[in-house]
Amino acid sequence: MTSSILHILTDPKAMIAAVGTAGVIAIIFLETGAFFGFFFPGDSLLFTAGFLATQGYTSMVWLLVGAFLAAVIGDSVGYAFGKKVGPALFTREDSLFFNRRHIARAQHFFEKHGKKTIILARFIPIVRTFAPIVAGIGTMEYRTFLAYNVFGGLGWSWLMLWLGYGLGSLIPEPDRYVLPIILVIILVSFIPPIVEAVKHRRGRAVGLD
Repeated sequence: MTSSILHILTDPKAMIAAVGTAGVIAIIFLETGAFFGFFFPGDSLLFTAGFLATQGYTSMVWLLVGAFLAAVIGDSVGYAFGKKVGPALFTREDSLFFNRRHIARAQHFFEKHGKKTIILARFIPIVRTFAPIVAGIGTMEYRTFLAYNVFGGLGWSWLMLWLGYGLGSLIPEPDRYVLPIILVIILVSFIPPIVEAVKHRRGRAVGLD
């Protein structure tokens, strides 16, 4: 039972087969709207959903509309959560579904990129989940947040979906290439946080010197 659940969570194709189009939309909402949803593979899930839409596994029209709305509403929920909980979240004890390092990483992005973080974070796993929470904790007005939220949500969800759909439409027998392509997408999606972590560590080392 446990191995089956882990397989579904780590294999976007298996996840899509298990939950369908509505499930993909729900997962996108959870990843962006719930602090415990950071482990969902949003990038690879959207890409795979678009890819499989060329084979009739999912509905591209519903994905485009639903994923966009889920991403925007999810970030708004995260913002409201941060607004309600406030700075106390920085002192909350770590648990299975929460780690203060994730909040600290999102805060570091805000310090470096400002309001653009709401857009840039869409393409960075984990930070994508916690950036709207940090925005709610801070002084960012909701009207400003919403504008960046809508733009980022549309750009991220549609880019991933159309990339997957386009590739699935171009190559013959696309089902044979799903797993290698997903692996590449997952690896690429983790490059930005790794680069940021290295830069942050170097910066701290220089400061200590």
